[in-house]
Amino acid sequence: MKKKGFLWFAVIIVIVAGALFFLLRKPAAETLKVGIVQIVEHPALDSAREGFIDLFTENGYIEGEKVTYQIQNAQGDMATANTIAQKFKNDNLDLILAIATPTAQAVANLIKDKPILITAVTDPVGAGLVASAEQPGTNVTGTNDLQPMEGQFKLAKELAPGAQRVGIIYNAGEANSVTQVRMAKEITGQLGLEVVEATVDTSAGVLQAAQSFIGRVDVIYVPTDNTVVSAFSSVLKVAEENKIPIIAGEENLVSQGALATVGVNYYRLGRQTAEMALKIIRDGAKPETMPIESQKDTELVINEDTAKAIGITIPASLRAKATIIRNQ
Repeated sequence: MKKKGFLWFAVIIVIVAGALFFLLRKPAAETLKVGIVQIVEHPALDSAREGFIDLFTENGYIEGEKVTYQIQNAQGDMATANTIAQKFKNDNLDLILAIATPTAQAVANLIKDKPILITAVTDPVGAGLVASAEQPGTNVTGTNDLQPMEGQFKLAKELAPGAQRVGIIYNAGEANSVTQVRMAKEITGQLGLEVVEATVDTSAGVLQAAQSFIGRVDVIYVPTDNTVVSAFSSVLKVAEENKIPIIAGEENLVSQGALATVGVNYYRLGRQTAEMALKIIRDGAKPETMPIESQKDTELVINEDTAKAIGITIPASLRAKATIIRNQ
């Protein structure tokens, strides 16, 4: 009997010890699930994504250990963007990064209970994503890519002093582009420049739109329009053949052959957006009270190879303060 009683006692000790082990052990840290979606693949949006992920990594969110990413590309199609948004909702992600206006709208229209960080969105208020830039009032916050357009058009006049007409190609179906063209008209009017518009529905129409500017404009301005930027090589071909300077909305296009810009660096913009995301994840900040941020600094970038090819001399005053690059 004593032996039997000892065995029962030993069994009870093992059960109690096991229960205490499971109750007292430190729970394993959960892996953060982040969805990233962009409307189309091009260097600016890719750079924003890379900047976001790099800053997360630098802060200890190692992919596969502390964070997992679902990275999706809508390939310029809104139906695909909506499908991706539905997938993100079904997968119950912890955080979403939406790059560019159309994908931000697709995600924000469907997901209301998870933090959504946006970037490369020109006008979050006009796009219906937030109530105001200062107080978003929704589960959406992040960064805009509003360009210093006045500086860009002043730059056009400095590099092409005799310019009178500026051609702008854009997709009228992109809310961010409509905002930029409206702003461009206001600014160019004050600077004595005339805007000549050409609209496109898809990237396939960009070449024809650019060709319509031949003999009609002195400068081409390429805004941060996803449709046009994805087919920038078509604009560049026309500009090079006809020696028309291109002022770009962002610096990646200057690396590809545009003449110049004073603009946003999308890699840094992605990092800035990631900083905001970390405040939500680690500090408990609420998107609805986090103001939409603009890029903290911009940069003057001029492509020297392009300037030589189209016969433009870079003024010493600009050269002294610019980052001078060559074609990649």
